[in-house]
Amino acid sequence: MSAARPRIAILGMAIESSAYAAHRADYRDFSPLVGAEVVDRYPFLAAGTPLGDAAEWIGVFYARSIPGGRVRAEVYADFRERMLSGLRDLVTDGPLDGIYLDIHGAMSVVGMDDAEGDLLTGIRSVVGPDPVIASPMDLHGNVSETLALGVELLTCYRMAPHEDAWDTRERAARNLVDWVGRDDRPRRAWVRVPILLPGEKTSTRVEPARRLYGAIPEHEALPGVTDASIWIGYAWADEPRCHATVLVSGDDEGVIVRAAETLAADLWDAREEFDFVGPPGSLDEGIDRALAHRNAGGGKPYLISDSGDNPGAGGTGDVTWTLARLLEMPTLTADDGPLTYVASIFDATAIAELFALSLGDAVDVTAGARVDSRVSGPVRIRGILHSLHEGDPDAGRIAVVRVGGLRVIVTEFRKAYHATADFTAIGLDPLLADIVVTKIGYLEPTLYDVAQGWTLALTPGPVDQDLLRLGHERIARPMFPFDAFPERPDLTARVL
Repeated sequence: MSAARPRIAILGMAIESSAYAAHRADYRDFSPLVGAEVVDRYPFLAAGTPLGDAAEWIGVFYARSIPGGRVRAEVYADFRERMLSGLRDLVTDGPLDGIYLDIHGAMSVVGMDDAEGDLLTGIRSVVGPDPVIASPMDLHGNVSETLALGVELLTCYRMAPHEDAWDTRERAARNLVDWVGRDDRPRRAWVRVPILLPGEKTSTRVEPARRLYGAIPEHEALPGVTDASIWIGYAWADEPRCHATVLVSGDDEGVIVRAAETLAADLWDAREEFDFVGPPGSLDEGIDRALAHRNAGGGKPYLISDSGDNPGAGGTGDVTWTLARLLEMPTLTADDGPLTYVASIFDATAIAELFALSLGDAVDVTAGARVDSRVSGPVRIRGILHSLHEGDPDAGRIAVVRVGGLRVIVTEFRKAYHATADFTAIGLDPLLADIVVTKIGYLEPTLYDVAQGWTLALTPGPVDQDLLRLGHERIARPMFPFDAFPERPDLTARVL
């Protein structure tokens, strides 16, 4: 080590990018942090904590966005250079012992394959081969050969929904501190598994993902193992690195190889068991189920996932396909119709028109599909202006339009309505709604907790659950479920 306490730089860039979304991630989509702001993001690195006192943690640059489309090339180039420039300044003051590279793993950049691999290559060009690099990742990230070779300590979430995200980040920091003082380097056993499935079929709330991820601690507890991880991969990109991955790190080559090959074989053998985490159906079936639930005296609310345009998975967020159909349903648009929240579409032009009105005014506005019109065009909303809101850091200005029983949420910018607090912040209590329709896939924790019924609506959009109709062209083949496998694929671990 270079000093009494190792010097570890923290940097990263994180977004999940759908190849099928018309949205392009720009500066506004990201929330950059620099210097001490970066370190402060991690409570487990605070002064006085075991990890915080174990090293000199130096914040460089970090930017995170909600999922969306590909990142504009100029935005990525700018952020990349900010990170590399910061590292250049640090290494002039002395060698770095470690790099904490916080990434998602499914970032795509316009005109580029393997964006995280490119970022890693740039980092190594500045700091050289000596610093140990650790990266916490989303289990929906992709592990390319470049990433597997260049990052000694990869780890990923073990829960979907990702309730262990901060545990994972802390684990990555702990593993890094454990290794920076050693004379040797971690070995990795890496297995590429030819499976590509959406997250809604691989949630750890249900089998087989529950048992597959539940088996990880017993492998990780073996002497000679530092970490064991399973990446499901990201299904809505279209790059050669999109596939499932198993990677086990440690200092005992034989043990990590056996663990990696066991986990990979178990994943492959379970491939036919994966199914939707929630009851799937069409939008019409979801509405019919919700109305039947209400008529039978069921509790509130009934949740319907508009899964094809889920911003949490890379959807654009302004696809109008679902909203247009809801507005055509007399049962919902009647004045005595069931109270139904519809979240959401973003349209800055429509918001400007709505904010020119007063509460209670009649509304006749065209909204949505300004960015992504490939599935459906703009929709005409005619109703009453219910409420106006300002100051949301993601959504900007927000308007709610009442159309009979519908409460249609229109935002200025992209926002995912994935928590009960997102609704209550604009005066819409989910516990009072008969139906909540929101652009989401599997339900995030607070919505999952309040849902009294649920349909995962298989709607079209940039993150369509039907992968076969999206038209992947650049993934490695054969790949399950796209292809048949007359023979078991080679699941031999490659030692790095």
